[in-house]
Amino acid sequence: MEPIRILLVGNGGREHALAWKLSQSPLVESIIAVPGNGGTSTCPKVTNDTSVKADDYPGLVKLAQNNNVNLVVPGPEAPLVDGIEGYFKAVGIRCYGPSKLAARMEGSKAFSKDFMQRHNIPTAAYANFSDYEDAKKYLDKIDHNVVLKASGLAAGKGVLIPTTKEEAHKALKEIMVDREFGEAGDEVVIEEFLEGDELSILTFSDGYTIKSLPPAQDHKRIFDGDQGPNTGGMGCYAPTKIASKALIEQIEKTILQPTIDGMRNEGFPFVGTLFTGLMITATGPKTLEYNVRFGDPETQTLLPLMSEDTDLAKVMVACTEHWLSGIDIKVDQKSSATVVVAAGGYPGSYEKGIPMEVGSPAAGANIFHAGTVVKDGQLRSSGGRVIAAQATGATLEEAVKNAYDGLSHIKFDKMFYRKDIAHRALKRTASKEALTYASAGVSIEAGNALVERIKKAVASTRQPGADAEIGGFGGEVNLQKAGYTSAPITVGAIDGVGTKLAVAQAMNKHDTVGIDLVAMNVNDLVVQGAKPFMFLDYYGCSTLKLETAAAFVEGVAEGCNQAGCALVGGETAEMPGMYQNDDYDAAGCAVGAMSADVRLPRKADMVEGDVLLGLASNGLHSNGFSLVRRIIAREGLSYQDPTPWDDSKSTVLGTSLLTPTRIYVKSLLKVTDKKLVKGLSHITGGGLAENVPRMLPSQLSAEIDLKTWELPPVFKWLKKAGNVSGKEMSRTFNTGIGMVAVVSPENVKQVQEELTAAGETVFTVGKLIKRSDDAGCVLLNLSSWD
Repeated sequence: MEPIRILLVGNGGREHALAWKLSQSPLVESIIAVPGNGGTSTCPKVTNDTSVKADDYPGLVKLAQNNNVNLVVPGPEAPLVDGIEGYFKAVGIRCYGPSKLAARMEGSKAFSKDFMQRHNIPTAAYANFSDYEDAKKYLDKIDHNVVLKASGLAAGKGVLIPTTKEEAHKALKEIMVDREFGEAGDEVVIEEFLEGDELSILTFSDGYTIKSLPPAQDHKRIFDGDQGPNTGGMGCYAPTKIASKALIEQIEKTILQPTIDGMRNEGFPFVGTLFTGLMITATGPKTLEYNVRFGDPETQTLLPLMSEDTDLAKVMVACTEHWLSGIDIKVDQKSSATVVVAAGGYPGSYEKGIPMEVGSPAAGANIFHAGTVVKDGQLRSSGGRVIAAQATGATLEEAVKNAYDGLSHIKFDKMFYRKDIAHRALKRTASKEALTYASAGVSIEAGNALVERIKKAVASTRQPGADAEIGGFGGEVNLQKAGYTSAPITVGAIDGVGTKLAVAQAMNKHDTVGIDLVAMNVNDLVVQGAKPFMFLDYYGCSTLKLETAAAFVEGVAEGCNQAGCALVGGETAEMPGMYQNDDYDAAGCAVGAMSADVRLPRKADMVEGDVLLGLASNGLHSNGFSLVRRIIAREGLSYQDPTPWDDSKSTVLGTSLLTPTRIYVKSLLKVTDKKLVKGLSHITGGGLAENVPRMLPSQLSAEIDLKTWELPPVFKWLKKAGNVSGKEMSRTFNTGIGMVAVVSPENVKQVQEELTAAGETVFTVGKLIKRSDDAGCVLLNLSSWD
């Protein structure tokens, strides 16, 4: 490759970091920084040039031609939005940055939000307004918290996050009437406020291929504890602990690659660095914004993590020439942190020209200049965000300590910096937030409320032989009462697998979730006393992939064989736009039959003192996976990592999670056909606390002693890693018991023996007691789990 001569446009901390990294390339012969700053002036191979203004694009072209420049690197967003790439393209000089059309992704937040909507890229609900009165009416109409964004460029400050309706109207007036952000506020985006952890990802792209650096987390607010107004960024750290390998793969699959593909397919392919701001919500990652250049201070944080043998200049050339797929970008397995030092008063009014003293930090640390200039031989401040200390370390704690140590080498009057960079990650390590199923986006109470709401509508469909009641496990039709002489009672159940499918998709392993689908349905039939005889499945996807669909249906067939029923039909639906990429969803319907004399539960026969037997589960089965996935993401684990609750580390986490739901049908029919049990409860969503009461009469309650079986390792790990309370565990997971039976004391021994002979592990877990309050299930020794 010929020697590379670079023109670097900009004067911030990002540009100093780029000059620092590019100057290390053996391919780079020289770098001209326009205008550069006090830091770029000290980099090897770099010369600052103030003879041409950074927005004089014809002048920059002439400067580049006069110095045989063959690669232009614009740092800030403004030149890219202005179309600087086109000026150099016209004279045959490579520009590492997007075209003017592609730069609209940052130049207009309204444009980028509409782009996300067109390409089904997950983002917050939003509306765009160019009329102030229309925007006011919209604010009055909605009842959720919002974020207001000036659509145009506002130096990273055009985002306001009000906490009340009054604050929202005040913020809207500041943007559109008071012109706080100038022309950037001609159009405003009002979007739904999202809760979760923010991530920033810098992605190299040649218009086709993407290669990303580790996710980073910026600190926008000026004061500690994320308080005060937004800034351009007061600090940053990487990699983030919540960004597991599985989460990154999901982001690349559902957001990053669709973005690059969408831009190319719309006729403005993206070449350069795409900055994607993300919110990791309880329902998955969502896109907050795009920037079309390196972030600041993310660049200062991430470039030091690139391995010495990864040549940034070569990466940039590969992007401009569309052969990024041939580049291997290596990243050191370290942590990095950056602390930004601002001028007193920033982001409001602040003084410039303050004399500064800057020394040399220890090895593994860097000082990156931003708003500095050398005047008459004296380094002085020239901006709001003045300078930053960055350092790496073997751990995040070490990196943060080293970065703050670096601040001792920076001295100027009224300097200000946050004292809590990476506080969220460090706090998470020290004291984990107690997670719940609700915090993972699933509300048991909402499900119960829905049942109560629709009971009347369901009851209106009542027919002879069909009571049309909901709230049990399966739905029955007495065919004799419906007019079919000597016919059995039929029982139907319908269910899905839930977000366990996300694990199957991440692992590209689809056979076991087919078994889960059958299990979730047929287990609901057997608790009625019914033997399943037929099953139908539904498989919905964006594009039908033969191997995936075949593996799934083969799993369904295996589940049907285990349950002793026939797979008689199903539906496969391709629905582009309803699903993303390789995602799919599945549901199943099982139908069974029974004679009236074995129908369960026999509530009239249940009395105080009846024994509760618990049948062991195979692990998680198919409930609680929204919470499971959130815990795994917060722990920074990949589904390819060794299973953390397996001391031998011989199994892979994703494979362990995909252990299929146990099918109890054949075992339980041996005792239900003999009328040895009075009731059965399938422990699914809602756990013991919600499911056991569903089989009991109103005058009785279940008393379950949690010390009668040991919490399996997977649940112990989830409880500790997620800081999940014992009560929440009992409502979210099966906790090791997949089925509970009510048995008369005189039949306990026989039932235990027959179930054990059939391969089940059986525990005596409690008894029925008189119900004295609203508690349908009393859990003893709940504190033993805590």
